[in-house]
Amino acid sequence: TDGHFSRRPLWSPAFNMGKKWLPLESNPEVMADFAHALGLPTEIGFHDIFGFEPDLLAMVPQPVHAILLLFPITEASEKARLEHAATRTNDAASVSPRVWFTRQTIGNACGTIGVLHAVANTLNEYSVADDSWFARFFAATRAMTPTERAAHLEADDSLEAAHAGAASSVASSTAVPTPEQEVDLHFVALVHVDGGLYELDGRKDAPVRHGDTAPESFLVDAGAVVKKFVEQGGDSLSFNAIAMGANGGDAMF
Repeated sequence: TDGHFSRRPLWSPAFNMGKKWLPLESNPEVMADFAHALGLPTEIGFHDIFGFEPDLLAMVPQPVHAILLLFPITEASEKARLEHAATRTNDAASVSPRVWFTRQTIGNACGTIGVLHAVANTLNEYSVADDSWFARFFAATRAMTPTERAAHLEADDSLEAAHAGAASSVASSTAVPTPEQEVDLHFVALVHVDGGLYELDGRKDAPVRHGDTAPESFLVDAGAVVKKFVEQGGDSLSFNAIAMGANGGDAMF
């Protein structure tokens, strides 16, 4: 791997889950339309990250509040996930109580879960309208456990409809796979909360803390985490990273 990421089409997977949605394309315009419809202010947008070398990072508008990473599921990535599950009790104390996290129990919903994780953990940077879906959802689930939040999501028909609309959006650059198609790719969100850099993956039991970070260094620090995922991907080129942050420039959505 040379650190450069593929553009599109890349999709989120279903895995072996009961309820399945249409896969969501890793596409800044699709993500933006979806998030803005749920209440994300339009001054916050989404932008492709083409690589984590300094010259490529310089193309990303600042500040960056969160990163959505799509990566291939491999034996190495699954081994790392299982190892984290076995040792997570040892690092639970290092996770800030301000980190909002939910489990994923809906197939093909990892793109939506990634957007929820990105928005929920960056609400200190902007405001969502009181009558928006985001405001209502985060108020209703604030005191819930990650498993309870997942159940709440499964019962939310309005979110399912919004996801379906985004998945079949005209902004998608390719034909949409069916819910039953096997797609071995997965979304996670990277965020910074209380000075920590967190990986939020709904397939895991808890957030993963990847050391310290700060708003001004978050993009570079996140790049080091992304490189770990790339190493686990072997020869695969199926990686895509999208920044969520300040809207600016024609390439932002």
